[in-house]
Amino acid sequence: MNFRVQPTAQVDESATIGDGSTVWDLAQIREDARLGSNCIVGRGAYVGPGVRIGDNVKLQNYALVYEPAVLGDGVFVGPAAVLTNDHFPRSVDREGRLKRGGDWEAVAVVVDEGASLGARSVCVAPVRVGRWALVAAGAVVTRDVPDFALVAGVPARRIGWVGRAGVRLVAREGAPDVWECPETGALYEEKAGRLVERP
Repeated sequence: MNFRVQPTAQVDESATIGDGSTVWDLAQIREDARLGSNCIVGRGAYVGPGVRIGDNVKLQNYALVYEPAVLGDGVFVGPAAVLTNDHFPRSVDREGRLKRGGDWEAVAVVVDEGASLGARSVCVAPVRVGRWALVAAGAVVTRDVPDFALVAGVPARRIGWVGRAGVRLVAREGAPDVWECPETGALYEEKAGRLVERP
């Protein structure tokens, strides 16, 4: 066993925890969830049944990741962020009977490689957050987020671009549609509302 689980955490015996991962106090990892290697699950975080989480992922304190979410490698989920799973939430059916697991169809939030979800942001399923995108703190994501997009607000809208370093990109002088990372110098090109890395 090459991972660490605090005594007050609850990890179902059918869950898989990768090497080098740490599950902190009061966190809960449900049945058949799969956590990659070198991950951190913060205090009070929740990982639903069957959720798939890649390597080097950080779930900060009280993050809620409901099934059937899928998180790619290197994803960051900020404190108290929520990934929902019910597009039409109701506690009861039309006749007033309490709904159970089989009474509704869970839908997924997918967060691609390297993307970050800020503190208290909410992703309303079904939705996909693209590679290396950055969702601002408190944003409510109701539609897909392109790769490298910086989104903010309620509902979230694109307000800029970020690079792999997470720093907001700046337009390169004299070169429309070319964006540069002020930290690394990496170049990106905007094409039809999408951003791609330059080789």
